[in-house]
Amino acid sequence: MRTTHLVQSAYRSLALHRSRTILTILGIVVGIMAIMIVMSVGQAAENLILNQVEGLGARTIAIAPGREPTGPADPAIIETLYGDSLKERQFHALKNKANVPHLTEVMPVVFAIETISYEGETFAPMIIGATELISFLFDVFTDQGRFFTTDEVTGYAPVVVIGKDVREELFPHDDPIGKKIKVKGNNLRVIGTLPAKGQVLFFNFDKAIITPYTYAQRNIFGIKHFNRFITQVDDPVNIDATVLDIERTLRETHGITDPDNDNFFVGTQDELTSTVSTVTGVLTSFLVLVAAISLLVGGIGIMNIMLVAVAERTKEIGLRKALGATRKNILFQFLIEALVITLVGGVIGVLAGAILSYGISLLLSNIMDAQWDFAFPVSGAILGIFVSALVGIVFGLYPANRASKKSPLEALRYD
Repeated sequence: MRTTHLVQSAYRSLALHRSRTILTILGIVVGIMAIMIVMSVGQAAENLILNQVEGLGARTIAIAPGREPTGPADPAIIETLYGDSLKERQFHALKNKANVPHLTEVMPVVFAIETISYEGETFAPMIIGATELISFLFDVFTDQGRFFTTDEVTGYAPVVVIGKDVREELFPHDDPIGKKIKVKGNNLRVIGTLPAKGQVLFFNFDKAIITPYTYAQRNIFGIKHFNRFITQVDDPVNIDATVLDIERTLRETHGITDPDNDNFFVGTQDELTSTVSTVTGVLTSFLVLVAAISLLVGGIGIMNIMLVAVAERTKEIGLRKALGATRKNILFQFLIEALVITLVGGVIGVLAGAILSYGISLLLSNIMDAQWDFAFPVSGAILGIFVSALVGIVFGLYPANRASKKSPLEALRYD
């Protein structure tokens, strides 16, 4: 029997039991659709984070307190145990060209979430204390007013630049420039506003205010340490050498001789990129495996339906064998029916998954107020089609083999 005849016969058989076929296909659609959505959202999330990391520039090195994280629970432990390991002494040591010759800029950063207010209106933004360099290192510039100056940083000036969301919440109808907002009993004069910027690494500048770190340390947070050092190298080729110089310098200031006892860690763009890719890759793979469980259920459903079909069509099988159909013909006929169900389900699942993923990307862009771009996972589409075909073969083989083994005489006598 020719392959075209087998396909036509399979199509007629499936069309004859349309409702049962559609419900069986639906099981495959759900599984493939889930895989597509997980892979699409995972890839989009990775792209978003990597874009934020790359936005810092290839010459940027970040220094944080504590040992380098080795797992999801590490960051909180690090901040608790080593939150005060970066201080003025480390700041001045890094600024010394004799210690780190290739560093061109060193910016201390302090940050925390606090409630601010203006004429009865309140908001809880991230308060960022930094130097005037934050504008250039993070590529954030005012659309109204100005940033604070070096003199204002050294002079503990009570001035602030506010993000887009802060402006909209506190000054929906007023010009904020020159107005004073209150933070923990302190009055800060607004000297500039930021356009929409969104998330850049660990800061959402739309929901933040920026003030001189000197003022933030003394008057708002009441601390003498820093949460981060953001530094810049003269040339990307000197990144590795500079990391070694930074580590050596900080160990000397802390009297550390064993690197295993470091109370700080240094992160470059490449390291952050690698970490993000690894974490998102592991999470995506895990979620894909979870989504694949529905494919297993769908495959079992296919086997069940095909076994029912074999029982219902026993006389048909006997008649075909009596007319000359071989065991191989019967085997392929039922196997093709299972393949048609899974392949159609796979194609529909890929299309439905892509459409839903696009809708999710639009929804997340609005909810997160970030540039969440839709990512079509080509590998996910190929995997979906391949897996659906594999499910059809694996779960269709047993019923097809059972049908092919039926004796013509027994099948014709079946009632």
